[in-house]
Amino acid sequence: MTEVSMTNAKSMSLMVTKGTLDWAYPPFIISTTAASMDVDVTMFFTFYGIGLLKKDLDLTVTTLGNSAMEMPMMGGHMKMPNMASMVPGMTGLTTMMMKNLIKKKGVASIPELREAAQLSNVRLIACQMSMDLFEYKKSDMIDGIEFAGAATYVEGALNSDVNLYI
Repeated sequence: MTEVSMTNAKSMSLMVTKGTLDWAYPPFIISTTAASMDVDVTMFFTFYGIGLLKKDLDLTVTTLGNSAMEMPMMGGHMKMPNMASMVPGMTGLTTMMMKNLIKKKGVASIPELREAAQLSNVRLIACQMSMDLFEYKKSDMIDGIEFAGAATYVEGALNSDVNLYI
């Protein structure tokens, strides 16, 4: 195994723009992993990503636009075609399949990863413009987050060693 040197990466910023179950995992896993490696992490949630900061999560998975989606099934992998999204109830089915797979494999839930991020001092920022655009109230969101505009993200990103757009 190669040893990772942390001499260069001391800070990381992530712009989180997607709010579906499958798109929620990468930013939270990367941010909590980086924080565990003593990297200062800031996550900026904008547009549909802002939904990941809501108190009440109802995350779904869709086959639409996700041609690489395969689900383990009967010892193989079943491709989930884009056309399947036209079938009524398919989003519910793919969401249920994904949630069952997550549970079966012992993967942390998004609320658990979100809490881990907060406990690891990851800075969670809700985009104020997105809050206004989608008419969310601060009371809709989890406690312990910040509310700021794009300038706050840009300022942090300019001073970060690593910037990710997810």
